[in-house]
Amino acid sequence: MTLHSLPLFVRLAGRPVILLGSGEPADAKRRLLERAGAVIVGEEAAAALAIVAIEDEDAALAAVTRLKARGLLVNAVDRPEHCDFTTPAIVDRAPVLVAIGTGGVSAGLAAALRQRLEALLPAGLGALAERLQAARPALRRRYPDGGERRRALGAAMAAGGALDPLAGEGDVARWLAADQPRPTGHVRVVLTSADPDDLTLRQARALANADRLLHHPGVPAAILDRARADAARQPWTPGLAVSDGLTVELAMA
Repeated sequence: MTLHSLPLFVRLAGRPVILLGSGEPADAKRRLLERAGAVIVGEEAAAALAIVAIEDEDAALAAVTRLKARGLLVNAVDRPEHCDFTTPAIVDRAPVLVAIGTGGVSAGLAAALRQRLEALLPAGLGALAERLQAARPALRRRYPDGGERRRALGAAMAAGGALDPLAGEGDVARWLAADQPRPTGHVRVVLTSADPDDLTLRQARALANADRLLHHPGVPAAILDRARADAARQPWTPGLAVSDGLTVELAMA
């Protein structure tokens, strides 16, 4: 499955960004850029990014053409077909940021999703992230193997787990002292549907924690895409050797 855009978080503090236009659309982008610490500059300045919030169609497209000719990545407000990048709706639980984008297709939908997520994500989510960062050396000592460490964290942060991010701030030190290593090995998942939305919770967790996927013919890419990007993917063949870690074998019923 092809992504229409690659989501990125760009650090703009102290960096120049061109902003052209006036009125509420330009003001909204100005507030967003200032919140990110960007230095807002005019068209002739050196920059890597530009936002065009000009209402007049001809003037806006002319500005987009000039800026792209200089090699800049351009956001053209309300003109998604001319955008190299779009600005998402944001849920801020610093240092945790959740960005919701629709590729410029529907800002209203992105805003509605942001409002729903605002109600779901607790205020202490950022504090949990900071505690996990502080515990990183202890985590590496407790789980020297990266795959085992990832699986332990995945189990702790699952629904109802000791560090469930939707349930509160979580006591990382207490969890780390009491947690037990996660088993490795081979898990076979038989899919009854090609729709990723039909995955059971157990199947979704297995995919999220897998170090490698062995997939039979017929397993759709949309299912494989639910696994981590760095999980190895191999077509299944009889007698295929499996190395250490968690391997998930995917087959269709």
